[in-house]
Amino acid sequence: MKYLLIAALSLSCITQPLWAQKKTKSTAKSSKTTSAVVKDAAVDTNEIQWISMEELEAKMKARPKMVLIDFYTSWCGWCKVMDSKTYTNKELIKYVNQHFYAVKFDAETKDVIKFYGKEYTFEQELRANRLAAEMMGGRMSYPTTVILGENLSFVNPIPGYQRIDQMESILKFFVEAYPKKTTWQDFQRDFKPSWAPNS
Repeated sequence: MKYLLIAALSLSCITQPLWAQKKTKSTAKSSKTTSAVVKDAAVDTNEIQWISMEELEAKMKARPKMVLIDFYTSWCGWCKVMDSKTYTNKELIKYVNQHFYAVKFDAETKDVIKFYGKEYTFEQELRANRLAAEMMGGRMSYPTTVILGENLSFVNPIPGYQRIDQMESILKFFVEAYPKKTTWQDFQRDFKPSWAPNS
């Protein structure tokens, strides 16, 4: 599992998403407004503030931020375990709400998803929505956590159930180490988990 995660992180950090449009930095769009800062300060820390893909697009245009997407299915047992054990951890909730936009996405949704000018539909041969398939690199296993860069500049699919210590290292790597160009291996060597698992 450790080697699979390292391989996924090292390979996918450089992958340009198929669906992402070329982004240009705009000072006007990326500047924080007073209302956005006030809203962020009032974020509920009792649960992750999950949003839809459509809401994500609007929020990214107003104020870019890193993105965490939880790809799940209704029949996935490990997805339910992750919901009850990992995504209920108070430290994780606080960290995700502060540093990420969070999306919970049913990979098998039959709904048409509109995202950055494209429509994504359910595809029978994949048994999944095309958006999920693209973001997961065609590796349809559940749960899969996908981390997107602040301007949707990279996509990192991380397959499988993640315990709280594993999720802490993944999230902190992308927020604290990746911008400094620290490698996953170097980060892991010095990383000490501090979030206590739920009892």
